[in-house]
Amino acid sequence: MRAKPRWTDPLLPLLLGVLQVLMTQQAEANQHDRVPADLLGNALLVAGPLTLTARRRHPVLTLVTTLVTTFAFILRGHAYGPIFFSPAIALYNAVVLGHRRAVWAISAATFAFFVVYTTRLAPVPSPGLWHTLAIAAVMGVILALGEFTRARRERLAEHERVVVEEARRQTSEERLTMAQELHDVLAHNISLIHVQASTALHLIDDHPEQARTALTTIKQASKDVLTEMRSVLSVLRDGAPRSPAAGLERLDDLIERSGLTVTKQVSGRVRPLPSGVNLAGYRIVQEALTNVTRHAPGSAVTTLLEYGPRELTIQVTDTGGGVPGESLGSGNGIPGMRERASALGGTLTARHHGRGFRVEARLPIPEETA
Repeated sequence: MRAKPRWTDPLLPLLLGVLQVLMTQQAEANQHDRVPADLLGNALLVAGPLTLTARRRHPVLTLVTTLVTTFAFILRGHAYGPIFFSPAIALYNAVVLGHRRAVWAISAATFAFFVVYTTRLAPVPSPGLWHTLAIAAVMGVILALGEFTRARRERLAEHERVVVEEARRQTSEERLTMAQELHDVLAHNISLIHVQASTALHLIDDHPEQARTALTTIKQASKDVLTEMRSVLSVLRDGAPRSPAAGLERLDDLIERSGLTVTKQVSGRVRPLPSGVNLAGYRIVQEALTNVTRHAPGSAVTTLLEYGPRELTIQVTDTGGGVPGESLGSGNGIPGMRERASALGGTLTARHHGRGFRVEARLPIPEETA
């Protein structure tokens, strides 16, 4: 973990250097057995804080440097107290930035130094066990505060990362959904326009009235594709109004526009469906009719909606005239329908049925209530 430099970083070393010099002069008045700070002593008081300017870039080196200046200051016999501010800040900073092993090793060495100094090197005998325990307690508090701050920052960073990742995942899913919607809308309507245009060209000389009907269908299909594309793409613009979403209640319009001979059958008690099931059912029928238009034009089609207690069954069956290309592995139509069904916990099969082809989807729906 590496913190970003802040504009306040240079201020702390300057203020701390002045504070250590002034407060050490006050401490000397109460520690008559200690040597007053001379030019070198004051230089050590300032050197420790100045090294804190590099505490974010080189936290471990900063900690070692402040401790060396502190050890030198203590070994020269100067007053205790303010000289410990710099290493305390450096110790806390190094823990927060994640250098845990190095910090704990240096802390153990520092504690050992103070134990040896107070028991063997100090001009005044050690106050005893309580003094040693006090040193350990102060260092333990600094380390604990650093560990707490580090853990809290890591939790916040992880939370932020999860939020960003979730937003990115949702955006990706929305884009995939929009891509699927665009594919279904364009594939159906463009296929219909292509078939009707071919019909119009074939009939325009000998049967102009029938050609007029085909051209009317092309006009309506092109209008519908533009309307549905605006509906899908409008989600990219904040506050943009959206047209009613496609659903099974619009199935009759879809069948009428398809230009196919379609028999619609409905069984079971028709009831409101969840929006996801409603849209998926519409798109599955739309894609199935698109396949018939592409690969079995002129064949008769039967669509069945069976509302079961806990399942909606959708069947689109044609009488033949070719095998949908997607069933042979090319294209995204049938895989896209299968993904829609799977996303809702359902299933979809697409296989030969006699001379024709059948697409069957089973989508879970809420249990029927009285």
